Amino acid sequence: MQLPKLNFKEDFVFDVKKDKDTFFIYDIVRKSWLVLTPEEWVRQHFVHYFTKVKKYATSALILEKKLDLNGTTKRIDLLITEKTMPKILVELKAPHIKLTQETFEQIARYNSVIEAKEIILSNGNQHIFAKFENGKYIFEPINL
Repeated sequence: MQLPKLNFKEDFVFDVKKDKDTFFIYDIVRKSWLVLTPEEWVRQHFVHYFTKVKKYATSALILEKKLDLNGTTKRIDLLITEKTMPKILVELKAPHIKLTQETFEQIARYNSVIEAKEIILSNGNQHIFAKFENGKYIFEPINL
């Protein structure tokens, strides 16, 4: 399986295995093998980025948590917590998905419930970072 190089400074080492015709990647947070989808490839880069580069404990990362949004169940991709409080909400897309106003509005809606101070929207190639201050998002450059 040819996996795309993503826009991260570091080259992370992943445990990947194949069973029949399906590839799996080991998730160090959930301590389990997950089907290696394009979005999971991006998620695991962020898991390694936050644990290996930013030195967050795996217990500070929450993955694929259910979220009730206006009576419908949604699922957040990744939440970084600090002292159990939401710090960074991360919404991930597969590398071939374009980041648009619509995808940004999706993470903003999720964050209206989560109330993280910072958000990241990424498809692994393009990363959008914003801080929530005084009721609005302030966009800042980010280098991963």
